[in-house]
Amino acid sequence: MSGAGDPVAEPGRDCPLCPRLVDFRLSIRAREPGWFNAPVASFGDRDAALLIVGLAPGLQGANRTGRPFTGDYAGDLLYATLIKYGFAKGHYQARPDDSLALVDCRISNAVRCVPPQNKPLPVEINTCRQFLGMTLADMPRLRAIVALGRIAHDSVVKALGLRAKEAPFAHGAVHRAGAVGLYDSYHCSRYNTNTRVLTPEMFENVFAQVREDLKQR
Repeated sequence: MSGAGDPVAEPGRDCPLCPRLVDFRLSIRAREPGWFNAPVASFGDRDAALLIVGLAPGLQGANRTGRPFTGDYAGDLLYATLIKYGFAKGHYQARPDDSLALVDCRISNAVRCVPPQNKPLPVEINTCRQFLGMTLADMPRLRAIVALGRIAHDSVVKALGLRAKEAPFAHGAVHRAGAVGLYDSYHCSRYNTNTRVLTPEMFENVFAQVREDLKQR
């Protein structure tokens, strides 16, 4: 099943912690009052075994729709892959009221607010990590984390208390943090797929490994 993120682990609609992101959020609210335009909560049940961590909401994706990876190209590849490997069911139609539901899976972001040019500053990543940490702590059955891109990887590594040099980012790499496996993937952005930095096969291979590893646990 899918559900809204636990509010304990999520910033409020008018979170004031990052002034630059607040200013940007308010400017978009004024320009596009019908959009979601707020910190985007995690999507999926807290008792899921798998957590996927992206970078931040896309301007016309999650910031517009209010659901992670919904409404932009990255969601097309992500949700198709999740359905293929049994981590989602239903039909993804790029809107939060479609029939898509996650299965034993949850999706979140390292930064919960949309940043200008999709580039959060280091101070914003560090500030928002408290919510990522609370999300991790709030998942009692967590066994696998897929980090989409280096920034998400680095933030997860810090939230897990790992040493960065012992868990370097590399597509397809797997790191251990106690009972939890951290799986690295290049981000499923249009840029990465258009330039063939990430192919659908490369992306699917990560989730095939997660699925196989979870079967062994």
